[in-house]
Amino acid sequence: MIIGIPVYEQVDLLDVAGPYEMFNWVDPSGETFKAVILSEDGCPVTTVNKVRFEAHFSFADAPPIDVLWVPGGPVDVMNGLMIADPPTYLDYLNKVAADARMVCSVCEGALLLAKAGLLDGHQATTHWSVVDCLAQFKAVDVAPGHPRFVESGNRLTGGGISSGLDEALRLIEILTDTATATGVQVLTQYFPCPPVQGTIPQADPCQYSWS
Repeated sequence: MIIGIPVYEQVDLLDVAGPYEMFNWVDPSGETFKAVILSEDGCPVTTVNKVRFEAHFSFADAPPIDVLWVPGGPVDVMNGLMIADPPTYLDYLNKVAADARMVCSVCEGALLLAKAGLLDGHQATTHWSVVDCLAQFKAVDVAPGHPRFVESGNRLTGGGISSGLDEALRLIEILTDTATATGVQVLTQYFPCPPVQGTIPQADPCQYSWS
């Protein structure tokens, strides 16, 4: 089972690193279950947080991908990927999604799936600040109430950044079983109890138009 995470310059660090950590504790040997990081040219990328990491493969030489996991990033970066000519990133998403068992996104990554038409007819969520942007895609049913993640057929979308950890555990449960997902939770000591309790604010209107 190979989970492919296609990255790009200024991607959100935790959208990649958090789920990657969870996925690779399913089978540390990587023989039966592993995550791989992909970039368009196979070169390293630098996250929005200025952390630089290597890619395992380019889009061209990646192995067959069973599960697609699309991370988010700044909205202007999303816009650049959407209007690129040719739309290399979106084309790759469509290529992989055609045969993927699951198609997933976390945070603003849902905008990329939506632009590629991969959320048409599905309910989905995204980071609270870009829900209005996701709502531009009329074929997408935006989930109310900012859920941590939403399942819709073989689509799994997550809310903002940290929700990728919950979403990753749910994906592990879907692909394996509850006991395996629980084992990863315990091994990573993922029992969140934040010291502060904020509330999600009203987001500003979307600054971009993709309809």
